[in-house]
Amino acid sequence: MEARLNLIHKIGQGISPQQFMDGMQNRTMETSNITNTKEKFISVYENFEWAQEDQKAFFTGLSNRSDLHCLILCTDWCPDVIWNVPLLFRVMEQSNISTEVLLMEEHLETMDLFLTNGGRNQPIAVFLNASGDVLGKWGARPAYIQAVMDRFKKNNPNKQDADYKKKLNQTYREIGDLYQVSNEYQEVILNELRNLFSFSFINFQSI
Repeated sequence: MEARLNLIHKIGQGISPQQFMDGMQNRTMETSNITNTKEKFISVYENFEWAQEDQKAFFTGLSNRSDLHCLILCTDWCPDVIWNVPLLFRVMEQSNISTEVLLMEEHLETMDLFLTNGGRNQPIAVFLNASGDVLGKWGARPAYIQAVMDRFKKNNPNKQDADYKKKLNQTYREIGDLYQVSNEYQEVILNELRNLFSFSFINFQSI
């Protein structure tokens, strides 16, 4: 169904990655163990390195696809954004894919086209061709981290339970630890994006 979506009207409605970074507020996210969100975001962005040359070569090979466009739906107050969007920015730069950020609160009707288990989980990266057709999406978390939240929701279906909030915060802490323990999440995201680009986009040329 998503492949039939067309978002041509959204191209040009966002802000640049640099504008997003410049406009970020400094926040403290104690549950996710992030003391300064803007500082952490910039650190992840500036310190990103390609661990595998074949990954870098793959995304570099996309640089001739000038017909591709990326819309990233996000805000600066979500911990997953702090970890994942800097990597998305770097991948899009390497691929020379035109990229803009749609601030979620200003584009809720678009965000609601890409819900995760019925929720507005972010970030969501949406990939379009030159005509605005949606070719695919990524988000909001790498699969092994999303699995932690999926397991929590499966085991705690009733939000009215007395200890629901406590268990949810524990889950957020677990997710935060997974991001911080190593750069594994970055390698997983790169693999997920590579698979998406290779197999899901029927308009992609063979790399």
